[in-house]
Amino acid sequence: MTAFDLTTLGEGQIRLTCLKGERLGSARQLRMSAACSEANVSGLLSQLGRKCSWATILPKGHALTKRIFSEYRSVGVDLSNVVRSEGGRVALYFMEPGEYPMPARVMYDREHTPFRDMTVDMFNWDSLLDTRVVFVTGITTALTENTAKVVRYFVDQAVERGVEVILDVNYRSMLWDAEQAHAVLDPIARASTVVFCSRKDTEIIYGITGEGEDVCRKLREEIGVNYVVSTDQVRGVYLSGPEGEQTFSVHPVPVVDRPGAGDSFVAGTIHGYLQGNIVDGVRYGQRTSAYALTHHGDLTYFSPTELDIPVTTDIVR
Repeated sequence: MTAFDLTTLGEGQIRLTCLKGERLGSARQLRMSAACSEANVSGLLSQLGRKCSWATILPKGHALTKRIFSEYRSVGVDLSNVVRSEGGRVALYFMEPGEYPMPARVMYDREHTPFRDMTVDMFNWDSLLDTRVVFVTGITTALTENTAKVVRYFVDQAVERGVEVILDVNYRSMLWDAEQAHAVLDPIARASTVVFCSRKDTEIIYGITGEGEDVCRKLREEIGVNYVVSTDQVRGVYLSGPEGEQTFSVHPVPVVDRPGAGDSFVAGTIHGYLQGNIVDGVRYGQRTSAYALTHHGDLTYFSPTELDIPVTTDIVR
């Protein structure tokens, strides 16, 4: 019996968001919330009854550290693997929500945080590897050479201990270019059991083009993993696995706040995968991501009964 269902590593941040219709340069109010892709996945899975531990590095005693802890602890995320640094700052990012025809815009303020200078010896690997699944993303690997090395160590140690790895490619062009992303992420993808990679990111990083289902299948064949899950905005969600390919229709919903919806989709899918049925997981993910779009904040707060998602460990009765 492992201590956790899922463990992960990512930088805790604060998101500061303009009100709709305002630009950052002229805004008089900003909405504040905690943010971190990996922590968001942990937070939603925790609400589904999963035991999840998130590791990060945050300055001890900082008011914004307390805010981040408060949000993720409130939904049951285990924070015992968080490293508290002496001094330093908390990463920020700013968002202009945008409204058609103006796209949303994100501006990062993440330089000189203790997380960017991490080293392998800072973390309790015996705890983080006492898990069913290790979850990593392309966001954390993109930050610095240090963060990429630590994520790669996490993955290599998981493989060595027989722990499954799940990767969300989550390519961010503002953090690195496609060539860098391929060099760092390809070995991690090949070591994974499940890879989440949008059709657009597959084209950018692997040069694979075509229709969504074909792209999903070609990526799975290229990297040799059990499952690839691919999103394509409102065109569909695609799953490629040993059983073949499957397409899931997407039904647009009104958008209140977009960040965090992708993390909610990933978390819902992982929940089904851990139950032994990734097809159910994709359907859970579609429900959770649609719900995430309806309220503010990167972390999705919900009750599983609202979305008819079973809260179980492994057996659905």
